[in-house]
Amino acid sequence: MAIEGFSAWLETPQGQYIQAWEQGKMDALVADIFGFNAVQVGFPQLDFLRANRMPFRLNCCDQGHVAVQGDPQHLPFSTSSVDLIVLPHVLEFAANPHQILREVERVLVPEGSVVIAGFNPFSLWGMRRLLAGRNGPPPWQGRYLSVPRLRDWFALLGFETRGGAFGCYAPPVSQEKWLARWSFMDAAGNRWWPIAGAVYVLQAIKRQHGMRVITPKWSDRVARAKALAPVAQKPLTQKTDQYSDQQ
Repeated sequence: MAIEGFSAWLETPQGQYIQAWEQGKMDALVADIFGFNAVQVGFPQLDFLRANRMPFRLNCCDQGHVAVQGDPQHLPFSTSSVDLIVLPHVLEFAANPHQILREVERVLVPEGSVVIAGFNPFSLWGMRRLLAGRNGPPPWQGRYLSVPRLRDWFALLGFETRGGAFGCYAPPVSQEKWLARWSFMDAAGNRWWPIAGAVYVLQAIKRQHGMRVITPKWSDRVARAKALAPVAQKPLTQKTDQYSDQQ
């Protein structure tokens, strides 16, 4: 699977270069998002929720050692039960990214946030993907989604895009020494061509227009938050057996 190849690519100098920037931006962004339940969908080897302060934080993926095993296109969470969802490069390797975003809209509470990390097709890395073609090695076979397209999708689902940033302006060279030599482009690119970064982080907030927002009872919010805790605490072996039986 492409997503498995991408996981291995994260250990390369290119992957470490991208991961370091994304981790820093995610830490700064999610630290100021509050609530009870936070979920990262996909890539359990990444911890993009480590700076968040919600009491219940877990990872959901269809494989690997995670708290909850589930299909991103059919998230195993109740409607309006999650305050924050993080999607690190999940949409790029999904057969139906629209369905994943519809599920995100379903499970998020009103005013809940989704944060996406993705590759920018309008960059040197996007050009490298075109040269590699769909049969190239990771991460070039992913379907890169531009920020304007994501904003259109979010608008159709009733989301408001809020925070975001582009980063990693060095060309997609494979060796660490060459990435270091091109590091001056990170400072120059952020000033002279800010929308041409290799990757981006984008936040969107679920809005419900025309609805009067009433602060829920704290007891109800705590009860919904605790509802996710038993799922996260189930032993992995039990979930794996159940998952195998369903297949």
